[in-house]
Amino acid sequence: MKGLGFLSLIFLICGWTSLTPAAQPNILWLVGENLSHDLGCYGAKNVSTPNLDGLAAGGVRFTRAFATNPACAPSRSAFFTGLYQTTTDTHPMRAHRDDGFRLPPGVRPITHWLRDAGYYTANLKTVDGRVVGTGKLDLNFTQEGPIYHVGSDDWSSLAGQRPFFAVVNSHESEYDIYDRQTFKKDRVKWVGEDEHEKIATAENVTPPPYYPDHPVVREEWARYLNSVSGMDRRIGWVLDRLRRDGLEDDTIIVFFGDNGQLEPRGIHWCYDNGLRVPLIIKWPKNFPAPTQYRAGAVNDQIVSLIDITATTLAFAGVARPPLMQGRVFFGERTDPPRRYAFAARDRIDETVQRIRSVHEERFHYIRNYTAGPTFASLNRYKEKCFPILPLMRELYAAGKLTGPPRDLMERRGPSEELYDTATDPHEIRNLVNSSDAAHREALARLRAALDTWVSDTGDRGAIPERPEIVAPFAKEMHDWFGTPAWAKN
Repeated sequence: MKGLGFLSLIFLICGWTSLTPAAQPNILWLVGENLSHDLGCYGAKNVSTPNLDGLAAGGVRFTRAFATNPACAPSRSAFFTGLYQTTTDTHPMRAHRDDGFRLPPGVRPITHWLRDAGYYTANLKTVDGRVVGTGKLDLNFTQEGPIYHVGSDDWSSLAGQRPFFAVVNSHESEYDIYDRQTFKKDRVKWVGEDEHEKIATAENVTPPPYYPDHPVVREEWARYLNSVSGMDRRIGWVLDRLRRDGLEDDTIIVFFGDNGQLEPRGIHWCYDNGLRVPLIIKWPKNFPAPTQYRAGAVNDQIVSLIDITATTLAFAGVARPPLMQGRVFFGERTDPPRRYAFAARDRIDETVQRIRSVHEERFHYIRNYTAGPTFASLNRYKEKCFPILPLMRELYAAGKLTGPPRDLMERRGPSEELYDTATDPHEIRNLVNSSDAAHREALARLRAALDTWVSDTGDRGAIPERPEIVAPFAKEMHDWFGTPAWAKN
């Protein structure tokens, strides 16, 4: 230890050593917006995803990766800090934008840890003059200073910056809700939907069975799948530039979705398709690969998106910060694997619902604490931008819904749901009241696991927001999207 400065000695004792800059890989996060396993490499039909399929063929594809929230801002707040949003008080949608809120002491965005380790951090929007990302942050904290280095939105900003941590946030699989002129049209446009070939059509898609078989449902499902194809096209531009610049062999590539599918029962809801996300990791040739890495491998371990934070820091040679709840799941030195993946949904804009979820390998348990309708509750954004939802209201009122679509419209809380995702991937058969011994055991096990997690992580969802905090969101959403006539009565 002789010759070390006092601070270096403390860092060594605490495990806070990092690799020298020359030994640090570049890291590229490719973040998909609002999608689940809707890529060709996951078996999806009527999509064209050759770039991500190729990434999976040369990397590792994970099948059990889950967001901690089925909406963007809380989910991003979690995987940018490596802590559950319910622990850091960033769990309501778009909270703390102007109230002076600060993250708890010792909690920082991942980019700040990486910057201290010598990384240049970039939030890329353009490559070769073409738009590849939105530059989206959408975090429920704003007082922590610049998240990325200033002026880092174009690929050219990476020139001479080694090592770098760059993020591309896809803008496909998202409604164009930011252009008010859009709402004068008969239907809301999806970002990028006119810019690429249409693979899916209303005639060749098969929407999930919790929706009615109707032309509107088929058209919307085709639009969603086509947006995924458009996302892949833009990601291809990024990967091509990475290769042309000779950076591929020095860059760890991580692709994942920020939350589940952009469809009414996906985004905002703690069903499997609202939480299960794609995850692919490609390792560079110039760095020794972890022992568990094999090109084309499929990994079935349970991963939470907050684990990507700790794992990315480990890629950079940065030890996991003491408060971080995420685990290192990939690399030479990993943490014990997860048995469960937990998720939470709280207020989404003006819609107050407290829902908790826990996945294990096969069974999925959902607990809704809130009284009243669940799927059929009012959310003005979804009423305007998701044509399937008002369609289902109309069909239900006319007595034309049967089976799972009707069950979905009639579901109310407080409630519990248990699904066997192996035999019922669409989660339409609730097993809570099943007499089967395996189902009863799974229910007891997951109930206990969720209760323990709520206690151990200091889940702040039990503390209701004050009415004066929620009311402005209702007005804002009304001003943007209007209020349907049925909700005014």
